[in-house]
Amino acid sequence: MNQLKLIETYKSELQNFSLEQLRHTSSEGVWSIGQMYDHVILVAHEYLDNMEACATSVEEQKLGKTEFGERLFKNGGFPPIKIKLPDELNAPPNNSDTREKLMSRLDEVMQRMRQWKPKIDDVNPNYKVKHGGFSWLNAREWYYLVGMHFHHHMRQKEELVEKLRLKQVK
Repeated sequence: MNQLKLIETYKSELQNFSLEQLRHTSSEGVWSIGQMYDHVILVAHEYLDNMEACATSVEEQKLGKTEFGERLFKNGGFPPIKIKLPDELNAPPNNSDTREKLMSRLDEVMQRMRQWKPKIDDVNPNYKVKHGGFSWLNAREWYYLVGMHFHHHMRQKEELVEKLRLKQVK
């Protein structure tokens, strides 16, 4: 599934949640559906900012990705595991956005992706920005990482929806 269709799926599914459901946390340390949406949107903008930094760079970077980064791109996505970030990078996401606000923020991500899609292959692949876990990524890799990250969180979204269903059954 391409990146834009994947984000459209997120938008479509967002329509199914009430404000209470979006903000519901099933237990301490578990994100709400709204927090998960906030997270993927924030990270998408971060990745797109890094893609744009590659596009405006004037200095080539010969270094590449880590072994994990190479595997990630070779496999076309994250492994089906939960990834725990260090505490300093793991602040709880915002849990106050309405469905309409989240929808608007997803539209902004899609607009940026549509704007860059036709230009991405024109960016020198040796213009790179360093990722904390994967090392040096070029504009194309940052662009595709947006979709990989949305896809990675689909499993989490399904788990959160299942917890909501179980809550409603009780």
